[in-house]
Amino acid sequence: MKEFETVTVFDLLIRYIKDGRIRLDRTRFEGLATYHDPCNYGRRAQKRFGHGFFEEPRWILDQCLENWVDLHPCRENQICCGGGGGALTSGYNEERIYYGRRKMEQIHASGARMMVVPCHSCHGQFNNIKAKYGLPDLSVKYLWELVADCLVWP
Repeated sequence: MKEFETVTVFDLLIRYIKDGRIRLDRTRFEGLATYHDPCNYGRRAQKRFGHGFFEEPRWILDQCLENWVDLHPCRENQICCGGGGGALTSGYNEERIYYGRRKMEQIHASGARMMVVPCHSCHGQFNNIKAKYGLPDLSVKYLWELVADCLVWP
């Protein structure tokens, strides 16, 4: 493994943006967006590895969007979306959907029309429950999908 480097998607995107390997257009999206801190990339990573990925995705968002806000609470105090740990496929749909209500209330209070997440479980959960909680038009994007949508081609 000494000949291979291991990096997170956050580190890779930051490196490519800072090195100029990719350029981004911050004007591609006009509406308000927000970001969800997934449990695994945030609190659990902080606890297990001593570093939660809180600032890195926000720096990437700053490069992609002119208009985004944090949810409240955020970072280490973020509320779980209810979709982690395989909950989407567990069969406990009523519980999962009910648990996600607090997160949907946060999103609704933010006024955002786009939710950006780096986690597959969170992405699936938001798409699965958004209509139930009155946000059927909420656009849910992976962080790297947002980067791809903002790419400037030579």
